[in-house]
Amino acid sequence: MKLILLGPPGAGKGTQAQRLVTRHDIPQLSTGDMLRAAVAAETEVGLKAKAIMDAGNLVPDEVVNAIVADRIAEEDCSEGFILDGYPRTLKQADALEALLEKRGQHLDHVIELKVDDDILVKRVSGRFSCANCGTVYHDEDKLPKAEGVCDTCGSTEFKRRPDDNAETMRSRLRTYYKETSPLVGYYYCKRTLRSIDGMAPIDDVTGSIEEVLKG
Repeated sequence: MKLILLGPPGAGKGTQAQRLVTRHDIPQLSTGDMLRAAVAAETEVGLKAKAIMDAGNLVPDEVVNAIVADRIAEEDCSEGFILDGYPRTLKQADALEALLEKRGQHLDHVIELKVDDDILVKRVSGRFSCANCGTVYHDEDKLPKAEGVCDTCGSTEFKRRPDDNAETMRSRLRTYYKETSPLVGYYYCKRTLRSIDGMAPIDDVTGSIEEVLKG
C-alpha cells in the first residue's frame, strides 16, 4: 500500500501516519527525516544536500526527488510506504509519478485532511512535546495524564518549537496554499484523492482513513 497524506501544517498528518505505521507495518517517510538520514549516511545525494544546506540554501527539487528515490528503493518499503510532507509541489508530484512508473508501481491512495485555518492556528500555537521521546501534547486538547510527566516515557522535560506560534503558523499556511494545495486538484483529476474531516476527534479521523483504505 502506497499512500500520501495531504493537508496543511497542523492538520494531524504526523499523528495519523504513526497510527498507519502501527496498523499496517509500513514505514512513514518524512522529507525531513529522509534528508537527515541521507546526510548522516553520507550518500552521494546526501553529501550534495549537505553542501547546499551548509551554504544556507534550500534543497532543490531534483535533490529531494533523488533522496526519495533512494529511500523507497530500500527493503522496508517493498510492501508500501506513507509519504508525509512529500510531494510539496506539482513538479515533485510529476517526479514521483515518473519514479513510481519506472518501478512498475503506483499510488494507491492520496488522503487529504481538511481542517479550518483558525483551528490549525489554535492547534499549533498550543503544541508542545516530550524532550525525550517526542510524544506530542497540547495546552488544551491533550495534556499529560500526570501533570509534568510524559505518558509514554515518564520524562519531566518538555519543549516547544520556536515556530509554533500564531504569526508563524499563518505564514506557513500562506506558503501551503501557494505551493502545496494545488496538489489537491492534481490528484483529484487523477481520481486518486479522498478528502476527510480532519477536525473530527483523532480516533474518528483514523476510522475515516481506514474506510478509505478498505475501499
